Amino acid sequence: MRTALLQSSGRPGSVVENLKVLDEAAGRAAAAGAGLLVTSELFLTGYAIGDDVGRLAEPADGDAADAIAESAARHGLAIAYGYPERDGERVFNSVQLISADATRLANYRKTHLYGCFERDHFAPGGQPVVQAELNGLTVGLMICYDVEFPENVRAHALAGTDLLLVPTAQLHPFQFVAEHMVPVRAFENQMYVAYVNRVGHEGEFEFVGLSTLAGPDGVARARAGRREELVLADADPVFLAASREANPYLTDRRPGLYGSLV
Repeated sequence: MRTALLQSSGRPGSVVENLKVLDEAAGRAAAAGAGLLVTSELFLTGYAIGDDVGRLAEPADGDAADAIAESAARHGLAIAYGYPERDGERVFNSVQLISADATRLANYRKTHLYGCFERDHFAPGGQPVVQAELNGLTVGLMICYDVEFPENVRAHALAGTDLLLVPTAQLHPFQFVAEHMVPVRAFENQMYVAYVNRVGHEGEFEFVGLSTLAGPDGVARARAGRREELVLADADPVFLAASREANPYLTDRRPGLYGSLV
């Protein structure tokens, strides 16, 4: 499945403008043959917007979800987007996956919150593995800091995730996560990992870009730079199956030895 990574911070504070940016990118991605478009973390509203996070948060079935579903159907590709999700009095840092026929396939709430900003504005999610079937692949959802915990990604591997989508707001000077950790996660868990970052300055934060789609061989199929761009690469189930057959990590595990981890 050709996968498009939208490396962009959009227009922080404006849901309307970000929906326009997303729709335009969906058109370009579809024209390039993509079956899936993935945005950065909190793309719908912006990341460094302070208390506006709560004001702009929407339920998973809110107006923005309807607009993105319409865009997905019109362009004929699935869309995974980051947004602040309101559920009653609580707000979660979430990612939702909507199919090309406008069906809401899966919604994930970030389980590992990073730093004071996130802990002050969001409740942590409690479900580590969220998946959906898309174009013959089992797609898993995760957000930024979550991928830095090896147990998280291994849980997805054991649950059969083929392509892990990770909307991200990765900061300077932690670019080694995109450059090195993400390809290693893909290799050690035998999956594709689409890591899609914000870019540029936003309030006190500087985002490093470097979005990537890493394969199960640990090789980046696509790598963005440090500016806004749309990059595309393929998640190939045939190559994935061959790689899993050749790599024994998951079959050679000895879970009985790992009890001390929990």
